[in-house]
Amino acid sequence: MTLTQLEYVVSVATYKSFVAAAEKSFVTQPTLSMQIHKLEEELNVRLFDRNKHPITCTEVGEEIVRQAKVILAEANKIQELIQHRQGSVAGTFRMGIIPTLAPFILPQLLENHAKAHPELRLIVTEMQTKDIIKKLKDDEIDCALLSTPLEEAHIKEYPLFYESLVAYFGKDEKALTKRLVTPEDIDMKRIWMLNEGNCLRNQIMNLCSEHIDKLQENRPYQYESGNVETLRKMVDKNGGVTILPELATFEFTEDQSENVRYFDGEEPVREISLVTNDHFVRLSVLQTLMDEILKLVPEKMRVQKKNRKILRIQAAKL
Repeated sequence: MTLTQLEYVVSVATYKSFVAAAEKSFVTQPTLSMQIHKLEEELNVRLFDRNKHPITCTEVGEEIVRQAKVILAEANKIQELIQHRQGSVAGTFRMGIIPTLAPFILPQLLENHAKAHPELRLIVTEMQTKDIIKKLKDDEIDCALLSTPLEEAHIKEYPLFYESLVAYFGKDEKALTKRLVTPEDIDMKRIWMLNEGNCLRNQIMNLCSEHIDKLQENRPYQYESGNVETLRKMVDKNGGVTILPELATFEFTEDQSENVRYFDGEEPVREISLVTNDHFVRLSVLQTLMDEILKLVPEKMRVQKKNRKILRIQAAKL
């Protein structure tokens, strides 16, 4: 049994295809198939049901794949230990990020991190939370920056900061006469929302849960977006209200800032964390990302939640 064979097994389990696994492993399909066949002969078990399309693991194959991931992670710790001793951060690192964070964190993060750690190649992909969780569990990405808690098995969360949710109103909305607003001031008949599957949408619906039944019921048209900047523009042109993460307001013009209102009482926030799977080992790289991300957010966001009067809005579906 070799580490290479275990890598091939995990790859087939992930991509559910010998051809795709071979492409991702940069070997020919016959080479990959031969190595897996040798491992099956050595163990005297069948790891995959080749009669199904897509290919699936056998019952024992699923158990072996889980253990193979642990073994490969432990083997990778050797390189991590060497890099830690040498103070080196190098190689390739794959990171996911949710769309409601990417525009406000990613541009500066990539520039700063590349300057500080030029030997590390950071590959970042924007995706929704459900896709991030799957790719973490399948070892297709190393970590992700997203809203937590996820309450997912085999996922580790490293909270970084707490971002307020704020209301953004059209210039003629009555709520702008108030200095602070409450969830009752959010007219669900006139709200512009992110599309289904977006964790911020779920958080907003939890915040305004008592009025969900009125969601856009009398509007002659409906529009949902995956982009918070588009929602802001819809409010500017068509009136109504949307809920934005605070980082989205930091580059607002003076006129736009006048349409922002914070919430009274307990402050609704979303927790932002770096997350990994439970066998992740590249902690040195993860620490560099933590350090650079925290430099990009105001100090008040980094204050521990126990010292703030906040209402942490979970991203879980209703």
